[in-house]
Amino acid sequence: MKGLNLREKAAMLRLLGHPTRLLILEELARGAKCVTDIRDLLNIPQPNVSQHLAVLRQARLVDFYEDGQLRCYYLLRPAFVTALLEFLGAEYPVTPREREDVRQEGRLRDQGGGRVLGCGG
Repeated sequence: MKGLNLREKAAMLRLLGHPTRLLILEELARGAKCVTDIRDLLNIPQPNVSQHLAVLRQARLVDFYEDGQLRCYYLLRPAFVTALLEFLGAEYPVTPREREDVRQEGRLRDQGGGRVLGCGG
């Protein structure tokens, strides 16, 4: 999301932080779904589904088309959602490090011109 400033990026992360919205995005990544399908798949009340879809639509992540009396939603940014879901599904191991190794890395960075802020030592 290159065009977003930091506040907009933070707002996007906040709206993506709701489990129901992530589930909706996962379902829509598999293909367009009508509100009733989403309701049945997630087993949550239709007004709740509609509220979450409205938030995702306002963020321009999803949109809808009407099929008779049904509203069917699809992803507006499928590449973003796919990358997000892949990122969230990946494993990122914790790598403990010794304090001296971290300090040494900071000293090397200092020597190269890339100052580490807030690391005394």
